[in-house]
Amino acid sequence: MSESTLRKLVIVGGGTAGWICAAAFARLMGKAIEIELVESDAIGTVGVGEATIPQIIRLNTILGLDERDFVKKTNGTFKLGIEFVDWGQLGTKYLHTFGDAGMNLASVPFHQYWARAAASGHDKDLWHYSLHQAAADQAKFGKMDRVGNTSMTGLAYAYHFDASLYAAYLRAFSEQHGVARTEGIVKEVSRDSETGNIASITLDSGKEVEGDFFVDCTGFRALLLGEELGIGYQDWSKWLPCNSAQAVPSERLETLVPYTRATAKKAGWQWRIPLQHRTGNGHVYCSDFISDGQAGEVLIAGLDTKPLADPRPIRFTTGRREQFWSHNCAAIGLASGFLEPLESTSIHLIQSHVSRLLQLFPTGKDASKEREEYNRRCASEFEQIRDFLILHYHQTQREDSEFWRYCKNMDIPDSLTHKMELFGSSGRVGRDADDLFREASWVQVMLGQGVTPRGYDPMANGLTDAQLTEFLGNVRTVIERAVGSLPSHEAFLAQ
Repeated sequence: MSESTLRKLVIVGGGTAGWICAAAFARLMGKAIEIELVESDAIGTVGVGEATIPQIIRLNTILGLDERDFVKKTNGTFKLGIEFVDWGQLGTKYLHTFGDAGMNLASVPFHQYWARAAASGHDKDLWHYSLHQAAADQAKFGKMDRVGNTSMTGLAYAYHFDASLYAAYLRAFSEQHGVARTEGIVKEVSRDSETGNIASITLDSGKEVEGDFFVDCTGFRALLLGEELGIGYQDWSKWLPCNSAQAVPSERLETLVPYTRATAKKAGWQWRIPLQHRTGNGHVYCSDFISDGQAGEVLIAGLDTKPLADPRPIRFTTGRREQFWSHNCAAIGLASGFLEPLESTSIHLIQSHVSRLLQLFPTGKDASKEREEYNRRCASEFEQIRDFLILHYHQTQREDSEFWRYCKNMDIPDSLTHKMELFGSSGRVGRDADDLFREASWVQVMLGQGVTPRGYDPMANGLTDAQLTEFLGNVRTVIERAVGSLPSHEAFLAQ
């Protein structure tokens, strides 16, 4: 090794963020660098990330995790999407699924054929042609990459799991792959007088931990990147005003449905996450419009099963760090920023930042170009997800509370305004090439929130009226047959 080669990575903080980082680096760089994770059992973690999106399958595959063992050890269940209740207006609901509705034909997206039919009075909504919706409605699940010999894609899925069990699972994996865990609370941070880089941390025991590169997984405090290196925070509360959450577990659902539920309330929304052994619940709200006491009452009143504990409050400010990597330190997880778990992106952001850091990990003392690229890509991803979340709040007909009146009438980023206007014109999606959310996601949430296109892609006129009717009917028949062969979600888990 040359003198400039980084020899030791120090991860400060455990939880889901710290142990995902440790596991990934151990699996992919464990033979090249020494890895030490410092955490304290005395410091609790914020466990809001029990629901995920399909990208987590890639992480688990890279780590070589066995899905059966992983689901069993984390009390996991399978997830086909998120059901949004009362968002566009009271009494409405829709499922943002991980898959496409119907199937494309002649390079034309299926929703354009559906929009053409709807313009002529067709009374079935887009989800009538969704394999995921049909499976979710019947609480069914199974592995299906493609539907029979058709071009229809099968079931795309993610997981629900106990976040604390997942962190413990990854800790065991990491330690088996050579990661050293040190117990302790950071009392002092020492920096190189010439470069300003972090040289070491001193723990409450007096032990000094030196490193060449540090990852800050210390949660909202951002002990290294925020407090020590002084990197500021962009506050996005004007667009995403919720600043508080209360979480409570309850007894498991009688029927284990394969989806998360997000129900809009008067000053925020409530999540429901079905696990094998219990149900995760939480109320995300804005304390400017409701008191903590009232928010707790709303949470308990909205439970489908008996609570197993008292609600516990969490405070946050939606936004991100001005930089995600400064000097020789990158922040991952809550230390890098916070986007509420409305679309289950919190664990994904940990995963994507770790992946990006691995791709751009410095090879020597000067990492200015890698750092610049890392910060650019992380900022872009945060802003794309931010816009997708704002869409849920702003595109609403609700005016039944002060909170919803604020959301409906607030100014929004120009980047989101463009997407909404384009979709409203012709059902086309102005999706960025590196956008986390697929075209199908934007289509489902736009339609679900009440953005109805005034027109459709003229390429959808390639079918005659009779052919269009036959096509839609065949799609529905294929879906009914495919779902009919699936086991129940509970039976699949039992296997």
